[in-house]
Amino acid sequence: MRKFGIEEEAVLVEAASLRPASDAHAVVEALQHRPDTGERVTTEFLNSQVEHSTLPHERAEDARVELERARRAVDVAALDAGLTPWRSGTPFDTPPVQAPQLAPGERYERVADEVGWLRHGHQINATHIHVEVASRDEGVRVLNASRPWLPLLLALGANSPHWQGLDTGFASWRNTHHRRWATQGPPPECDGADDYDARLAALVGVGPTVDVGTVGWLVRLSERYPTVEYRLFDAQLRADDAVTLALVTRALVGALAANETAGARVHPELLDAALWHAARDGLEGTLLHPVTGEHAPAIEAVEAFFDVVLPTAGDDADAVRDGVERLLRLGYGAARQRAALDEGGVAALRRVHLTDGG
Repeated sequence: MRKFGIEEEAVLVEAASLRPASDAHAVVEALQHRPDTGERVTTEFLNSQVEHSTLPHERAEDARVELERARRAVDVAALDAGLTPWRSGTPFDTPPVQAPQLAPGERYERVADEVGWLRHGHQINATHIHVEVASRDEGVRVLNASRPWLPLLLALGANSPHWQGLDTGFASWRNTHHRRWATQGPPPECDGADDYDARLAALVGVGPTVDVGTVGWLVRLSERYPTVEYRLFDAQLRADDAVTLALVTRALVGALAANETAGARVHPELLDAALWHAARDGLEGTLLHPVTGEHAPAIEAVEAFFDVVLPTAGDDADAVRDGVERLLRLGYGAARQRAALDEGGVAALRRVHLTDGG
C-alpha cells in the first residue's frame, strides 16, 4: 500500500471579527515546544497562518489520529491567545484594503515583492495530499493521467464560499482567487521526468517563481519526498474530510499508475474552463465527466470515479466509497458553511468551525 501524507493550513482569526490576526508566529512557537507537534507545525506565507504536516502513513486511522491530535493542539494554543482557528480555503472576512503581515523569511519577502497588489488579498489556505510513487517517471505518468480527474477532486475538496463577509457564488473561492498567480492550473503533459524537470526549471525567475517550490501547479512532483502532491483541495473543516480526500487521492494514484488511459483525453482549454466551473459549482451542479470528457451531473462523475478506481483500491475501497458518500449526504465543506450561515448567521458559522474542526 502506498504511503500518504497530509499538509493542512489554517488561518487564525480574531474571535469577534473573524478577520485574520497576525499572531500565528507566537502560536507556532508555543506548538513547536510540544513533543506531540514539534517541528511538524510551522507558519506559512502569512503570519496569520499555521500549517501542520503529518508523518507518512499507510493506515488511514493512523493519519486520522495524528491529524486530530495536532488540530486539538492548534486549537488550544490559538484559543489561549484569544484567537480562533479557521479551517476554510478563505477566511470569512478580510479587511478591504490592507496588506497582510508576512511570516518571517527572505523567501516570502522576495515572493511578496514580485506579486505586487496580489499580496493584499492573498488570504488562502489549502490541504495538500502527498502520495508515494515508485519513481519520478511514474510520478509524471500519474500527473499526465490525473488531468481529467482534477475537476472532480477540486469539487470534493471545495470549502471556501465566503470572502469579505459575503457569499462569493463559488464553492471554492480559494481556487478562483489563486488563478491570478503566474503559475497555476494543471501541469503540462510531459514526456517523462527529464522533460518535467526542464519545464519546471524554465519557470524559475519568471514573476514570483523564485524557486521550483513556488510553482503553483494544482498537482506536481514533490521536490522533497518521493511523492506526487495534489494541491487543489481547500483547507477542510473536519479531520475526517481531510483523511477522506487523502484516501481518494491515494486510490486514484494507484489506479492511474496501473492504467494511464483510464480517463478521457481533455484539451487544455476545456480542462482550464472545467476547473473554473468546478470551483464555482462544487458538487451541486455539473462536472467534467472524467471518462467521457463531457459535462454531466456531478453524481455521474462520482460514479465514474467509483467504477474506475475502486476495483484497484484494495482495503481502501470501502473507506473511499463511504467517505465520498458521506460528503454527498451530509454536505461537503462549502455546503456545510453555507447552510450554517443561512440557518443561524455568523454565530452558527462560528460553531461549525469550532465543533467540526477536530
